[in-house]
Amino acid sequence: MNPEREYIFFCDESDRKGPFFSNFYGGVRVPASQLNPVNATLLARKQALGLTSEVKWEKTDPTNVERYQQMMQAFFHEIATRSLAVRIMFTQNVHVPSGLTEAHLQDTYYILYYQFLKHAFGLRFLPPHAHPPRLRIYLDEMGDTRERVAQFRGFVAGLPQDKNIRAHGIILDPQDITEVRSHDHILTQCLDVVLGSITFRLNNKHKAIPPGQTRRGKRTVAKERLYKFILGEIKQVTGKRHFNIGITTGASSKGEGFWADPYLHWCFKPRQHTLDLTKAKP
Repeated sequence: MNPEREYIFFCDESDRKGPFFSNFYGGVRVPASQLNPVNATLLARKQALGLTSEVKWEKTDPTNVERYQQMMQAFFHEIATRSLAVRIMFTQNVHVPSGLTEAHLQDTYYILYYQFLKHAFGLRFLPPHAHPPRLRIYLDEMGDTRERVAQFRGFVAGLPQDKNIRAHGIILDPQDITEVRSHDHILTQCLDVVLGSITFRLNNKHKAIPPGQTRRGKRTVAKERLYKFILGEIKQVTGKRHFNIGITTGASSKGEGFWADPYLHWCFKPRQHTLDLTKAKP
């Protein structure tokens, strides 16, 4: 029986609309017993590398790319040792949802965020625990009205009552679903870099050439270098030499793998949809 009593989820989101892929969400799960040791390790690494400001994908440039690679190496080491589990979700624009109401369209961001939290970490496959575990969910600042965020928190707080999750007795109080500043949490910062790198590559931002120029900018080249390093870390931690970042990752086992696997991608596909191949990558 797993003795862990609490799990913390740090969540982030990236591009809501891209030319080929949209609605990017990311999360990292850490057992409460590992939170302080992992934080201490990563913060010490950040300090040793001289990264004095917030670590963010958009800050990647030629002056810090090597240090960002070393920061990511430390982050993926924690994933490899199973101290952390990471999940990434996105949609592919060729899958156009059908049968949506105006309300669905207005709430797409929250509906997909809810689906991510409900399914991406495999809560329905939670292994047996000595005591029903408590969840804490830290959402990166959402930039919406307090009313909208409160409504979303209410929906998320109902997850333990889902018919496929209820039997595990998970405890999730509304006050444990909170917005946080990534500046204050090293795990959110590291997640931002990984999620940003996936968004960058899937939407072909590595090919961007500034107006009036004939070559890519130095920051774009540095970001591509960091993306390639992160992809190498993903391949190593998953054991998949040909990891495809644009498709749903096959779990190591049909059930418990969705909870236990250290790193997974999920390309969310609406049940009702049409195909628009004009939105596919060339």
